[in-house]
Amino acid sequence: MIQAQIFCMDVDYRADHALAAGILFSDWESDAILQKITSQIDHVEPYQPGQFYKRELPCLIQLIDQLPQLPTLFVVDGFVYLDDEGRMGLGAYLWEHYGRKVPVIGVAKKRFKGNTAAVEITRGNSQTPLFVTAAGIDLKSASSQIEKMHGKFRIPTLLKQVDKLCRTHKLKANG
Repeated sequence: MIQAQIFCMDVDYRADHALAAGILFSDWESDAILQKITSQIDHVEPYQPGQFYKRELPCLIQLIDQLPQLPTLFVVDGFVYLDDEGRMGLGAYLWEHYGRKVPVIGVAKKRFKGNTAAVEITRGNSQTPLFVTAAGIDLKSASSQIEKMHGKFRIPTLLKQVDKLCRTHKLKANG
């Protein structure tokens, strides 16, 4: 049996660049990491309300390009679809970019106005939900996987670690 490879990603924006980070893992219920990857992005598009994907997607693609092969599934910090009519969010653009070959699960910390289709899950003792959307995988299955991820707090262990990795990692200067 081929081992699943799940790649969760996040991006941190700095004054003059961004840092993308990814963690590759194979077991939803474990905190075991197969690989950590970071990438500095020197040219970052300015933020445009409602079009966040234009800023973040190129960062994620540069990060993913460092993998020796595409993973089985992507997990992104944000929405796959922004509303109930299927308006594409970051995750949907990632799904399309890779030819609908790699399913994408989006995990957002806040509800996007007009999106009642996202599945709300609560973890640990938190009463504040996470909002799960997906492409290429059944939404019920996607939310179940995120719900059972390792960790006893609202944010799963590996999602918290990838967030910390992109916020605190410093790349070496060229030269």
